[in-house]
Amino acid sequence: MSWLPLIIAALLSTTLLVGYVMVLVGIRRQDKALSLRRHPGGASAALARKVTGCYVRDGVTWT
Repeated sequence: MSWLPLIIAALLSTTLLVGYVMVLVGIRRQDKALSLRRHPGGASAALARKVTGCYVRDGVTWT
């Protein structure tokens, strides 16, 4: 039996889990900071905005 498919599956699932956790952390940070109208403060916040589709392109002109 080859261990290669098992190792690939473990790496893929770990990568997906880390990405999922990063999105959850980013959503939590943005929600606590109430800062959806400003640029994201970190990588997890930027990733969360890209994944959820809630991001600011050139800033917001309305108040």
